[in-house]
Amino acid sequence: MSAELKHEGDPCGRHQLARLLRLVRLRGGPKRRFKVTTKRDPSPPVAEDLMQSGLHGRGTDQRWASAIPDSSTHREWLYLAVVRDLDSRRLGGGPMSRWLNRHWVVDALSMAIGSRRPERVLIHHADRGSQYTSDDFRDELEHHGIQCSLSARGNCDDNAIIESFFGLLKRERVNRVRYRTRDQARADVFDYIECFYHR
Repeated sequence: MSAELKHEGDPCGRHQLARLLRLVRLRGGPKRRFKVTTKRDPSPPVAEDLMQSGLHGRGTDQRWASAIPDSSTHREWLYLAVVRDLDSRRLGGGPMSRWLNRHWVVDALSMAIGSRRPERVLIHHADRGSQYTSDDFRDELEHHGIQCSLSARGNCDDNAIIESFFGLLKRERVNRVRYRTRDQARADVFDYIECFYHR
């Protein structure tokens, strides 16, 4: 904020800015510690990382990425599955579930295909979590003629473009609220994506 104010011709040092924000009881949303929620399944064959190899097109609905963040309600954890187009940055899918399973990410992919209706050769990129390496998920990709791309082992930067969205979602909305029910969490996340992020 200090750099932006300086750029606009109203210089304000970061310490002075911090003091002024404290006076009006405003504070930023700090990042929380990273917590591993998915485990790699070593048994299925691993697909090539097409994003790093340069074997991908650039344009709308040619490269999609998926990941799974978590959020908590008053009584339980909830997980969100979205599919993001890397060119337009629009999101598809979006079901929330209490359980991490392969059927749920297949549903997210089906929802994204139904809403986006890609007409070109498409690459889907994800981490090596067991949901994305499952037979059901790979069969769904194959059924729609979508190429599978998986990030390199132990390299979180490979899927950074989708993880950056989840960082925003958590800092700007989820970490500021303690949801009491699943329905409240679903409605609030939907509101953030459709009414704020996409617009």
